[in-house]
Amino acid sequence: MRPTRAVLLVVATALTPALLFTAPAFANGSAAPVTTTVATVSDTPVDEMSEDELRAAIAAILADEDSGRGVVREANEALNGTVDDMRAFLKTGYRLAQAEDDRVAIARILYAARQNNDKRVIGEANKLLDNNSNNSPEEMRAWLETGYRLAQAEDDAVYIARLLAAPDISDALRAAANAALDDGSPEGLRYFREVGQYEVAG
Repeated sequence: MRPTRAVLLVVATALTPALLFTAPAFANGSAAPVTTTVATVSDTPVDEMSEDELRAAIAAILADEDSGRGVVREANEALNGTVDDMRAFLKTGYRLAQAEDDRVAIARILYAARQNNDKRVIGEANKLLDNNSNNSPEEMRAWLETGYRLAQAEDDAVYIARLLAAPDISDALRAAANAALDDGSPEGLRYFREVGQYEVAG
């Protein structure tokens, strides 16, 4: 295991109980959006923004409940700095801080996937965290917003197929599992694995 990935996994393991609710989820159909664009606050290019516009743009990022610790830390430092510091944050610092938060989020996902033996998620998360990869912040963000959902769906489908292969499965559970596979949506597969199978068993 590469050193940086090992450190991230230690952090993820320590933070998982407290921060699990912040990991990307797709129960409502998509991963929680975490990117706040400057354009939502002002159409003015960053280099032409007044100090008030810069502060408003950073305040909007801080107000986003999905902003991670790295983004919040860097945003607050920028607000406490100069106008140039605020511009630098909006132009490059925000992207880098978001990437830091995304790496931690992926490490948390990897930790949970290892507990569940979710091979597709494990493979894709490891690839993103690999020190030798050239993955950009945008690639990590795209995976969290769409790729993770699809990889998890594949692992959930494999889990359900294995459940169906069990010789002692009840008729009710078999029917519910087949219904989830017939539905085929990432949300339906996830719901069955996390909730539905226990409802039937109960």
